[in-house]
Amino acid sequence: MKRQDGSVLRLHDTASGTVRELALREPGKVTVYVCGPTVYGPPHLGHGRSVLVYDILRRYLEWSGLEVLFVSNITDIDDKIIQRAEREGRDPEDIAERCEAVWWRAVDALGVRRPDLDPHATDYVERMVELVGELLERGAAYVTDDGVYLSVEAVPDYGLLNRQALEDLRTGGGERELVGAEAKRHPADFALWKLAKPGEPSWPSPWGPGRPGWHTECVVMSLDLLGEGFDLHAGGEDLRFPHHENERAQAVALDKRFANHWMHHAFVVDTSGEKMSKSLGNFTNLLDLIESVDPRAYRLLLLQAHYRSPVRVDAETIEAAQRSLRGLDALARRVGDLGVEEAVRDEDVLQRFAERMDDDLDTPGAMAVVFDAVRRANTALDAGDEAGGRALAAAVLAACRAVGLELHGGDGDDVPPHVQAALDQRNRARADRDWALADRLRAEIEAAGWEVEDTPKGSRLRRRS
Repeated sequence: MKRQDGSVLRLHDTASGTVRELALREPGKVTVYVCGPTVYGPPHLGHGRSVLVYDILRRYLEWSGLEVLFVSNITDIDDKIIQRAEREGRDPEDIAERCEAVWWRAVDALGVRRPDLDPHATDYVERMVELVGELLERGAAYVTDDGVYLSVEAVPDYGLLNRQALEDLRTGGGERELVGAEAKRHPADFALWKLAKPGEPSWPSPWGPGRPGWHTECVVMSLDLLGEGFDLHAGGEDLRFPHHENERAQAVALDKRFANHWMHHAFVVDTSGEKMSKSLGNFTNLLDLIESVDPRAYRLLLLQAHYRSPVRVDAETIEAAQRSLRGLDALARRVGDLGVEEAVRDEDVLQRFAERMDDDLDTPGAMAVVFDAVRRANTALDAGDEAGGRALAAAVLAACRAVGLELHGGDGDDVPPHVQAALDQRNRARADRDWALADRLRAEIEAAGWEVEDTPKGSRLRRRS
């Protein structure tokens, strides 16, 4: 991906195993598909890392002058949703709707921009049935007593994303139990359509009432909304195999060009280094974190870790991020009355920042450039060099905005995190011209004892006297 200044964004590509240029199908435009949540429970910190990593990438691409079409799906029908509904005696649709509402609440609180498109699996079942039919017609799939399976032996390079030959791959479905494994022709074959058991949600199909396999929904939705040869497919490392490999396999079996580039981020781990997940029972509820600390601290913690490296999230690492955040906010407050928004930015800082970001999204290196500029800005201001300090501070603010880290230059550190989060959400609502939501948030802020002052330079908080 080359920009007007000649710079090139390079990202690690899982398919090739190399860091290479993100080549665009259409100059100036980036098409991105990120696998979204299965809405059967509260989001954990790993989900938070996923949305923040790709929000950072998306914002940086746009800051770089590119137009981004960002798609992320919602899996609203799945074995785990059905199992929870059975345990609790509830309707699966009710489980999905309620959990999706919690999901968006967490995403909004993190300051993550919502996708341009958020397709739901249940809206695409008819198209999924068509795709399964096409695979059967080509001889790449077969019918069993419990559904329809894709024959991985019909895909010449199956295993590409896992970098393993077919004979070396173990069977498995990630965290999802494989149904009817005894009926498969090859251990790695996977379900395209699952025949429904009594009482389960189902849709009609030529093979009997049932529901689509997990791996089928994303290939259908991504090709429908982004077209063949879209630029980037992304998600967590745990999705690389089998989910993403099985998406790709269906496209290959249909002779369709799929994603040009594959990007995967590493896990959030607990203190023992174990992946954080619901199935392991070691997850921390994301809402608990963002309601107890400044949500920006989690973004900053992830910015200071490379997306391909595991990151430990606990009281110690969160507190370190909050200390760093206070330093950034302190500079924003210090220059708040010096006209920093009108200052000539230190372009050397921004160039070095962009160089690090362009090198496989090296956010730790980019933030090191930012914090060095913070130190130099404070030194310049201490020495009475107002022009130099303002230029450095302006670069700091611009770089932080480029990765979605909004600095607070208001009345001090005593603004409660939930009040500041409400102000940030109100600013987004105003930008989206959602005046009703903006008014409701203003009322919430005022009820908490704060006043909102809207100025040409943005909104500020003042404690009510």
